[in-house]
Amino acid sequence: MRPPDCPSCGDTDPFAACGPGVERIAEEAAALLPGARLAIMASDTLSGPRAAADFVQRVVAHEVDVLIGTQIVAKGHHFPLLTLVGVVDADLGLGGGDLRASERTFQLLTQVAGRAGREERPGRVYLQTYMAEHPVMQALASGDAARFIASETDARKEYGLPPFGRLAALIVSGEKESAVRATAQALGRAAPHGPGLEALGPAPAPLALLRGRHRQRLLLKTPRPVNLQSVVRTWIARVPVPSGVRLQVDIDPNSFL
Repeated sequence: MRPPDCPSCGDTDPFAACGPGVERIAEEAAALLPGARLAIMASDTLSGPRAAADFVQRVVAHEVDVLIGTQIVAKGHHFPLLTLVGVVDADLGLGGGDLRASERTFQLLTQVAGRAGREERPGRVYLQTYMAEHPVMQALASGDAARFIASETDARKEYGLPPFGRLAALIVSGEKESAVRATAQALGRAAPHGPGLEALGPAPAPLALLRGRHRQRLLLKTPRPVNLQSVVRTWIARVPVPSGVRLQVDIDPNSFL
């Protein structure tokens, strides 16, 4: 349980949730394995392709005992002596409102798990999760990729999500929050209606404040035969967008932030 104030300085409610981070994990690993040669592999610790290649060569030459890294570790690198992989907060990517979160998480964890035991030595993979019953975790634990694909396909078909339906995201942004909210609400009231059409929102975007701009999102779902661009064009023509407010349209979005 989080204490209401800091036991050192007495400041009230000074604590903020934060992820473990590779540096913190490295500190814990160094304390638990004082004789191990540790190295961190992350995009901000490698200055370019040459630095990445040199780093990988160090690992291959067994100059590193424990490799701690971000998603960059999963990107196709071959480490012949790597036999144990552990993923902290393996279910982190399943949140955040991304409709493709399960697919992305399954793909990433499959890639990183594939780093272990690639040659004659057997490998082992540990996933830390608070969602052990999630279809992604169940499929990874069982090694049954077909089971996950079938489950994900059925869910997308039931809810009319790609590839069985189409999506359009409208992102309203601006420095003045009240103007952004008013424009988003006007778009919500003017949303198209018809067979198979479903408009969701407006709602604050997962990244509700980005680079000083407030952001609201709306999402339109349609069946595949519908001319989505035409529907969206008619929709946004009904609502005047004031100066200082930007309206972006993303057809079949890859990101939901």
